[in-house]
Amino acid sequence: MKLSGRARKNLNEVDHLLRRHPEVVKPRRQWVDDVVAWCHENHIDPGLRLNGRELHFDRELIKQINTTLLSQGQPPVGRSLSGLTSLEQAKEGFDEDKGNREGPRAQRVLVNAPADQPEWLGKASRAIHDVDWRGIRLDACDTLIQVENLDCFYHFDPTRLTLEHCHKPLIVYRGDSQYGGAFRPLAEAWRKTRKAHYYVGDFDVKGVSIALSSNATALLVPPLQWLQHHATGFHDPPKQLKYHPALERHRNALPAAHPLQPYLAILLGSHRGLRQQWFETLVSVPLHQE
Repeated sequence: MKLSGRARKNLNEVDHLLRRHPEVVKPRRQWVDDVVAWCHENHIDPGLRLNGRELHFDRELIKQINTTLLSQGQPPVGRSLSGLTSLEQAKEGFDEDKGNREGPRAQRVLVNAPADQPEWLGKASRAIHDVDWRGIRLDACDTLIQVENLDCFYHFDPTRLTLEHCHKPLIVYRGDSQYGGAFRPLAEAWRKTRKAHYYVGDFDVKGVSIALSSNATALLVPPLQWLQHHATGFHDPPKQLKYHPALERHRNALPAAHPLQPYLAILLGSHRGLRQQWFETLVSVPLHQE
């Protein structure tokens, strides 16, 4: 028998309270009964601390519990497993708190980089890497390119771009339910570098709104004349109406001559847009007033 995740979580709370109080009293609930059963199984006698209604915790009882846990290779009370990965939890002992562990992809992003792979994978100009974003050397990259759609991300080739200061771009998939969480802290860390952050995704109200919320500094979109000809009303669905007010406020805050204004006129005036999969040539359009 091992301590349940619920019992350990509550014991961690008790341990914290005992740093300020000589005794902590808990009523006989399921987790307390789990602790009592575990103590009896491991020859720890609560003695007079236990009665029919409650269990009185003190430092001595916690000390006995910790001595037994350590002898079993388990982390002591007060050492929370919450937020650790399964591998990190394993390093702390044999216990695993699945309900509180960090998901395997919580800190991981997909990066599109120059190919460097074994011959048996065949020839490819680009390679996709699943990496922990905290290990990326942001100082070694001159540009962040955020790609919205996964199919476009797999085939994205930065050598076709004509951008200034884009010799060592960091190309990252913005993410979905599997990879979306780690992009946010990456984008925040990149913002602090004050280097260019480009967004490329569907040209619609939602897409531009995502770009703004991601702290992107510019869009990568088709040239205006081409887009005016190819944009269609099929790409302004009713479900995107909730994004209109904020984008209209952003438009109103920009100078009339700002380069983004004619693009916003297509979205907010003509109610047209275009999916990223249709894009050909890309140009940079700033999102904010310089």
